Amino acid sequence: MSWDQIEGQWKQRRGKAMHHWGKMMNDELAAIAGKYEELVGDLQEKYGIAKEEAKAQVDEFKRTVEQLRTSNNRLIEAQKVLSKQVKLEKSRSRSTATTRKKRRARTRG
Repeated sequence: MSWDQIEGQWKQRRGKAMHHWGKMMNDELAAIAGKYEELVGDLQEKYGIAKEEAKAQVDEFKRTVEQLRTSNNRLIEAQKVLSKQVKLEKSRSRSTATTRKKRRARTRG
């Protein structure tokens, strides 16, 4: 995931950034709008850290966002597979029940 993608999805990512950097306020993160250099500068100012440390933290945040996105995609895929399995089982169950009813009807008639 490139920083441009994070910037484009900044409204969704802002909450994660607030958890990551507790001293940053929601309105401050909104004003940054996901711009890399502005975020680095604000982190330097708020936390009193060097530019390289701020960049390292932003890069780590980017990796965390990517890991969360990957995990979320895996979860979605697993849910889809499970849903298909459940539908298949229900379909098989209905089919078996219908076959039993037909057999009973034939033996009675």
